[in-house]
Amino acid sequence: RELDHFLAERGVRLIRPSYRNRTPHPGEPLLKAVRQLIESVNDTLKGQLDLEQHGGRTIEGVGVRIAQRLLALTAAIWHNRATGQPVTRSLTAYDH
Repeated sequence: RELDHFLAERGVRLIRPSYRNRTPHPGEPLLKAVRQLIESVNDTLKGQLDLEQHGGRTIEGVGVRIAQRLLALTAAIWHNRATGQPVTRSLTAYDH
């Protein structure tokens, strides 16, 4: 309740699953689809782009390495779509 009050004072509405003893929030049905999308993107970033072993030594270095990998994934998705590949988010063809 304290967090809800703190956020409400600042005009922020946090959408999250309702507690069992509270009424459901209006946007709650959207949470499952959004969570699946976020989990899918995180899995791609961690699995295909090795973001857990980024090798950055500073905050700026980590940011640059993450940006490089996101750019590479974006380029691969664009190329896969342009060439009609069946799986657009896969980097397997570029892993040599």
